[in-house]
Amino acid sequence: MAAVKRIKTRIMLVDDQPMIRRGLADLINREKDLVVCGEAADASRGLDLIPTVRPDLAIIDISLSNRDGIELIKEIHTRYPKVLILVLTMHDEEVYAERSLRAGASGYVMKDQTASTMMSAIRRVLSGHIYTSDKITDRLMHQFAQSRPHGSGNTASNTSQLSNREVQIFRLLGDGVRAREIAKQLYISVRTIESHRVNIKRKLGIKTSDELLRYAIKFWRTER
Repeated sequence: MAAVKRIKTRIMLVDDQPMIRRGLADLINREKDLVVCGEAADASRGLDLIPTVRPDLAIIDISLSNRDGIELIKEIHTRYPKVLILVLTMHDEEVYAERSLRAGASGYVMKDQTASTMMSAIRRVLSGHIYTSDKITDRLMHQFAQSRPHGSGNTASNTSQLSNREVQIFRLLGDGVRAREIAKQLYISVRTIESHRVNIKRKLGIKTSDELLRYAIKFWRTER
């Protein structure tokens, strides 16, 4: 009986430094379940490649020669919402990590991190979670704790207790993605999405779905 061929998770690289792409490709291709399916040196080529190579994950540098990387993240997130995005860059995470997440990325890694940290970030994003350094995660949770729902006088309480999945859904709501599309992106049922929304409202002290939507949009789209 012939062995069943295992389908590998497909990863695309967008970085204008050939040595970075080569090193990252070598690292990824050593994994039995991962494969680099395409490489691009600029944003335009990266966008053109997506429908051809069909990546599950795009690893992107936000410093590209012909286009702002944040805008590229937004466009990929809008045009290809099923493609996960992980930022790998030399730019200060305190300045760009939060902006990247708001644009649609699911993770942010500095280029000076170790190979094991990079692989941990890739695995975490592929599993449906958000990856940032402990420092940035703590800052985001502090912002949650200090913010208040738009149109509500209640404190957004217990926000540090939001699970990674709840944070992911909260971000997608802020992007204006409907529950049915969120379910498709995350490969879960609409009923599960509704259950998460109930939990998010409870943890944030928000009473209605309309208030939750307004608050999500305010948090993820308002520049601080």
